[in-house]
Amino acid sequence: MSVLEMRHVSRTYGQGAAEVHALAGVDLSVDAGAMVAVMGPSGSGKSTLLTIAGSLEEPTSGEVVVAGQDLAKLSGNGKARLRRRSIGFVFQDFNLLPGLTAAENVALPLELDGVPARRARQAGLGALESLGLADRASHFPDQLSVGLAAGQLVGKVRGPVGQRQRVAIARAIVGDHQLLLADEPSGALDSANGEAVMRLIQAACQRGMAAVVTTHDAQLASWADRVVVLRDGRVTDRTAPPAGPESLLGQLR
Repeated sequence: MSVLEMRHVSRTYGQGAAEVHALAGVDLSVDAGAMVAVMGPSGSGKSTLLTIAGSLEEPTSGEVVVAGQDLAKLSGNGKARLRRRSIGFVFQDFNLLPGLTAAENVALPLELDGVPARRARQAGLGALESLGLADRASHFPDQLSVGLAAGQLVGKVRGPVGQRQRVAIARAIVGDHQLLLADEPSGALDSANGEAVMRLIQAACQRGMAAVVTTHDAQLASWADRVVVLRDGRVTDRTAPPAGPESLLGQLR
């Protein structure tokens, strides 16, 4: 089942001589349980692709369908509701609210969608526990680490990754989210922590989520089921897992 469909999507900024084509006729389909990595140089349109897929920005032309809903047919409130219920976002700078504890940060989207506070907190605690953060639920973001020592156990996954990023991932996967959008989620981390982030996203996909992850790192992109190379707003779609990071580097030259 396709969770994300982008059909002939274009996004243009400016007019006349100042016109810039951030995306040009992009087609992208992501099924439930699949991870797609999006690679490309800076300015290639990776972040624009994610903001349009996440209903944060409208395309100039084309069609975007998320969880069976055509974004063009939704009102502003309808898009906000879709984001709360179906889409999880992960960013490299975490975007955690400093005045809320880890559990409150994770539960907030559920509460905004009308889930009773007690049930939202239970769901948030469950997501934190699955990522090895049950003992950090009452801590505030500035009391959480950015990175951990290599080899430390993270939930059920052996590998390092910072507590703040794990809270951000817990917030993205809590509830019934079907689509995870991650914009350079490992950009602020070292290579070992970056691999652990990809491992956690992969685990979310194994539970049925669809994921789109932008990255500059060919080694991390090789964790994905499919890699889309974006250049000048246009994509080349790999329909099979990459042979290795070396083959991806060749695509980017």
